[in-house]
Amino acid sequence: MSGRELDAAGVRDPELRAAYDHCRRLNAEHGRTYFLATRLLTPAQRPAVHALYGFARWVDDIVDDLDPSRSSRTRAAELDELDASLRHGLSTGHSRHPVLAALVDTVRRHGIDHSLFTAFMNSMRDDLVVTGYPTRDALNAYVHGSADVIGMQVLPVLGTVPPRQEAVPYAAALGNAFQLTNFLRDVGEDLQRGRVYLPADELAAFGVDHQRLHWCYRRGHPDLGVRRALADQVARTRAVYRSAAPGIAMLDPVSRPCVATAFTLYSDILDRVVESDYDVFRRRVAVTRTRRLGVAAHTAVTATTARTRARLTGRVPACYPQRSPQVLR
Repeated sequence: MSGRELDAAGVRDPELRAAYDHCRRLNAEHGRTYFLATRLLTPAQRPAVHALYGFARWVDDIVDDLDPSRSSRTRAAELDELDASLRHGLSTGHSRHPVLAALVDTVRRHGIDHSLFTAFMNSMRDDLVVTGYPTRDALNAYVHGSADVIGMQVLPVLGTVPPRQEAVPYAAALGNAFQLTNFLRDVGEDLQRGRVYLPADELAAFGVDHQRLHWCYRRGHPDLGVRRALADQVARTRAVYRSAAPGIAMLDPVSRPCVATAFTLYSDILDRVVESDYDVFRRRVAVTRTRRLGVAAHTAVTATTARTRARLTGRVPACYPQRSPQVLR
């Protein structure tokens, strides 16, 4: 991470700077779309987003580990240990682990609600024991903790024009839309882990059940019924994007280009799913690098304009962090 970003964020302690840099590397390596969008934020905002991403990635890697030597009980014990360390760090304001150190500092600076992390950990535990969801309501209960709260965690970092509480439902909806997009893109990978994140009753309307999905996975491509069921899921996900879209205008102007870029690129994943004729079993569909860079270049102009306007008017963006102690213990 550049010293300019950490300086802008007010991070002075060398160990804490190294902790944030560790999270940035995790984001750059694993979250191409998120990382690219984050580059459109102001330097002062970026370290916090990297910290939030780094923590979510760490937990997700524990849950999704396919190593057969690591049982669900082993991974559950790791989650419990991590959760205890998280709670201790949030209560004391300090942690020795680099990801938690950066996360705890971010939470303090931006006043992020601790209960959002409790909900996240609860949903991650569900992944170790739950293999499917009978209804949309059941899936939404899981997605609230696994994704809605991520949007709500990031919102204080992005800043809002109206009171923050007015933007919360839209931030949650966007987190939901991103997660539903991941579910559609990753049907094959999730079947490998013994999970299905598509509501069983909605699949059943097209004559599809988990057994049929597994059959399509084994043969390497979807049949007509599965394609129709996935088309229905794409349409439902697009509706969630539409419900989330008004929230972008509620963000601080310097944050809108970042979220608009993520919105566009994640929506594009749905287009790639459709263009593949819903073949989400053999490979992971993705937006091309050329498309990602093209969208980012277009919104970068808006980002530069918003930052320049803020500088010229002397306005301090609502998203800029508060200073906090720089001590690791």
